[in-house]
This record gives sequence, structure tokens and C-alpha cells, in this order.
Amino acid sequence: MIGAGMSKQVRQQARQRVRKRRVFYIPGYDPVHPRRYREIYRREGAAQAEISGYEISLKGRPGAARYGWQVRARIEGAEVEADMQVLVWSDIVRDSMELSIPATYWMLLRTAWAYIASGALRRLMWLRKGPVIAALYPIGLLLLQLLLALGLGWGLGALAGWGARMLAGYWAGLAAFWAVFLAVVVVTLRWFRRIDNKLFAYYLMHDYAYSASTGGANPPELEARMAEFADEIAAALHDEVDEVLVVGHSSGAHLGVSILADLIRAGRVPADGPALGFLSLGQVVPMVSFLPGAHRLRADLHYLSQRDELFWLDVTAPGDGCAFALCDPVAVSGVAPEKGQKWPLVISAAFTQTLSPARWKELRWRFFRLHFQYLCAFDRPGDYDYFRITAGPLTLAERYRERAPSKSRIDIAASKYVSMAP
Repeated sequence: MIGAGMSKQVRQQARQRVRKRRVFYIPGYDPVHPRRYREIYRREGAAQAEISGYEISLKGRPGAARYGWQVRARIEGAEVEADMQVLVWSDIVRDSMELSIPATYWMLLRTAWAYIASGALRRLMWLRKGPVIAALYPIGLLLLQLLLALGLGWGLGALAGWGARMLAGYWAGLAAFWAVFLAVVVVTLRWFRRIDNKLFAYYLMHDYAYSASTGGANPPELEARMAEFADEIAAALHDEVDEVLVVGHSSGAHLGVSILADLIRAGRVPADGPALGFLSLGQVVPMVSFLPGAHRLRADLHYLSQRDELFWLDVTAPGDGCAFALCDPVAVSGVAPEKGQKWPLVISAAFTQTLSPARWKELRWRFFRLHFQYLCAFDRPGDYDYFRITAGPLTLAERYRERAPSKSRIDIAASKYVSMAP
């Protein structure tokens, strides 16, 4: 059973008590400044501490080269210090989103074709309909915006053309129609883009297109940034700390897979160093691994799933419509080894149980907020607590060493593409 048997190295890590921890947080495709994550941690950590009866506080890291904060906590009777660092790639995200409106619609067509023609969309639907609907949402909404803009432009253009034709003849009417039609279409589409912070159509379209544009391969600028992240994690593994914990949220989860696989392959994880934990949250790995060009990601999933150097916990929830809930990312990608798969240990955050009925009712239809619930407080907490994991006295391996995988996990190969080399 995956996660049931631990190697000697992981068992040794599990026995460690944590006084100091380094945490590296890898965001998903998010153009927002990383201070957002500090504020989430501050606000939600205080709320969880009040609910669960522990103490937690944080302060900034003045003069630090990378963005992060320091945490001091008293949890489960022990005092712990945690250094939190955000591995920032929001600048790459912002650059990828700087497309004109016509370029965005061309990208829409290319992205839809990439998923439909490859058969990935149909196979993704077999797993979970929620994230596929989330992927179709920006396509549908952007097409609706275009139709509304064209319809409004046609109506106002026809009215203007009729008036001009009555006053100055046919050619004046035709010129007035096209002038008004084009102006209205442009103004309407620009207005929709200005309010995208409420609609998320452009944002999600760019998100799905970022990997689809390369067939599932990492763009060169992202590979370069991932190498920098690997260097920072490797340096932390030589610090005087008890655990190095890598947290990958949403599309940050598949970045974490490749970064950690690179570190282990290169022999950069010392056998006598701190415990190494990997926590993937709300992962959307199949959206990338099912694409024909995702050879690197599939190879990294296969490799990491067998390694003794780390403990990998994957947490999702069926209530999160943007994640592939309880889908073993290795198995569903069709790259699980015939024998010896150790990771990930797949468990559910069980939103319907760990949130009170009133809180669940409040959040149920706020899909994007629910996608971040893994980083937030639960008013009926179960065995998943982000703040105990990142600031508590137990390593990830120790905290979950007796935890069985979720009985509802999906571990059937579903991807058409399983090659791990170009």
C-alpha cells in the first residue's frame, strides 16, 4: 500500500522532533505579489490558533534577498521556529499574460485545439469533471464576450448607419456603420478585460494556455527559474534545521515534483541532513501530464514516486472544483512503476467535514476561494492542518506515518501519453 511502508531514511526522519524548519512555498500560476501569501498565513494562522488552542505569530524578514517571513509557534506543547519563503515566479506569469485581446483569442483557439486534438480533454473528463469545467469556463466566457461585443456593435452600427444614410446617402451610411461597429466592439472587449478581476476569464485562459502552448513542456524561462529554486532548497538542506518542507499549491505542485526530482538525481539531498518533506495541495498535475509533450513531468513523477529521500503527501478535496481531487498524480498519468511506488500518500482535506455547515454554505460556490482553502483555517479541523504542518513540532513523515491513503483515491491510468522521453 502506498505510504504504508517507509524506508529506513524516512523512518529516521519521522522520529525527529522539529525545533527549526525551512518552508519553501511554490505558488500556482498567480500574477499577484507574494505578500498575498504572507497575509493569508497571518490572518488564517491566527484564526486556526484560536480554534485549535495553540499560539502562532509571524514577522517579516528585513533585508532578506527573497520574499518570506518568520514564524514562531507553540503547538502541541513545543516551541518551533519556521522560516517561510515564497519561491516567486509571478513575474513570469505577468509577462505571459501581457497579450493583446486579439492575441488572447488566437491563444484560446490554439489551447482548445491542443486539448481536444490530443484527446487529453476527453480523458481528463474521466477523472474529474470539475477542473475540466473550470478549464472550459474561460473559453466559454471569452466567446460569449466576443458575441456580445459583436451583437452590440452590429446593433449600434446599424442604427448609426441608418441615420447617416438618411442624411447623406448610402456611402455615408456604410462608413458610419463600420466606424461605430468597430469602435463598439473594441470598447466592449476592453471593458470586459478591465473587469476580469471579477470574471477571471483572461486569467484562467492564460493559465491553461501557458503549458498547452508548449505541449506540456516547461518554457525555457520557467526551467531557468526552477533551477534557481532548486539551488535555494539545496542550500537549505545544509542549514542547521530539522526539516526542509516544500509546499506546492495548484500548478506549483508539478513544479515541486520536477524541482525535487532534479535535486535527488543530482545527489543534492544529504543522507544525514534535515528531513525532506513535500506537500502538494490542490494539484492540477493531469492538466499538464496528459499533454503529449510533458515527457519531463511524467519522468519526474515516475522517479519521485520511488524515492526514499523524502516524504510526499498529496492533499486535495472533492469540494475543490479546480483540483483533481484524490487523483494519484503518478498513477493517473500512467507512469506508476510496476513495483515500489511509495508516493504520494493521497488524502482528502474533506471540506464538507472539516468546515462547519454554515462555513461550507458560505464558501461552497466560491470556487476560487475554495481552491485556496488548504492554506486557510478550518473551523472543524481534522488531521490536515496547514499551520501544524508548517509550524508544528513534527516532521511531515512523523505526522502522517500511520495515515492510510484515502479509500476514495483514484489510481487508474487514464493518460493517452505515457512516454517519459522525447
